[in-house]
Amino acid sequence: MPETTPTTMHVKLKIKRFDPAEAGGKTWWQEYEVDVHPDSTVLDSLIEVREQNDGTLALRCACRASICGSCGMKVNGSAKLVCKTRVVDVAPNGEQLTIEPMGNQHVVKDLVISLDSFFSQINRVEPFLQPSFVPEQGEYTASNDSMENLLTSMNCIMCGCCVSDCTVLEVDANFIGPAALAKAWRFTEDPRDSKRDERLKNLNDEDGGMWDCTRCMKCVEVCPKGVAPMDRIMELREAAIEAGNTNTSGYRHTESFYNSVKKNGRLDETRLAIDSAGWTNIPRLLDLAPIGIAAMRKGKLPPLMPHKSEDHKKVKDLYKSVEDEA
Repeated sequence: MPETTPTTMHVKLKIKRFDPAEAGGKTWWQEYEVDVHPDSTVLDSLIEVREQNDGTLALRCACRASICGSCGMKVNGSAKLVCKTRVVDVAPNGEQLTIEPMGNQHVVKDLVISLDSFFSQINRVEPFLQPSFVPEQGEYTASNDSMENLLTSMNCIMCGCCVSDCTVLEVDANFIGPAALAKAWRFTEDPRDSKRDERLKNLNDEDGGMWDCTRCMKCVEVCPKGVAPMDRIMELREAAIEAGNTNTSGYRHTESFYNSVKKNGRLDETRLAIDSAGWTNIPRLLDLAPIGIAAMRKGKLPPLMPHKSEDHKKVKDLYKSVEDEA
């Protein structure tokens, strides 16, 4: 007898619940089991829970086609659009799925989060064109090449997945965030905008701006539309430097890292910290003193005189070959 394709699959869900009506807000985990079609998405499973098992479960969805971005949630610890995430892809052997609301944002109820902080971050980059003139007739135009360059960033559907998994926002709520910086890149690259230099300077100087990204790659991994916010942030940094914005700790950090590895074949962590702060920035250097003392007590203080790697000459030759080609 030929094998038949099963008409249903059993899905086990562990969902993080939150009820703001309880005193102080009540948080708990609740488990459900449902049967769905083998091709079903995580969203299909959640809707099945809400319609057949527990009508109190709160979740948000709209288009169900990965266009609106409203169904962002954490699945097994990573942000995803659950409307495009098939159960069989994340639980191929019937494993239990852990579903949580997205991170770094205020939870309204259960799996529903508020996007107020997300759009506050977006507004910080003035996400609108600021042209220098108004055409007497017709409309503002841009070349096909320039618009193709913008397509990557313009694919953003404002779902907030990158913000959810941003490791910087976990410790610094003032960070402008990967989505906002990718949006800022879109306007600095638009030939119709006349505020490019001002945008770059503001993002370069601002506390919580482009230099606070730690390049952890999480925003690139979870973006459902391939915007790759971290790549856009790195391009913003390059553009800011080319525009002459070099008097910042971020630029000094980059230069110190580059020169340190070129000279020694490895990172000189002591010099990196001092260079980043700025040798004349006495208040910042004093701020670093307690960190240095704590590191020394724990035996974690880097050597004052850097060690050179065994292959430091090969590293220097590699630098030279790259610089000669540039």
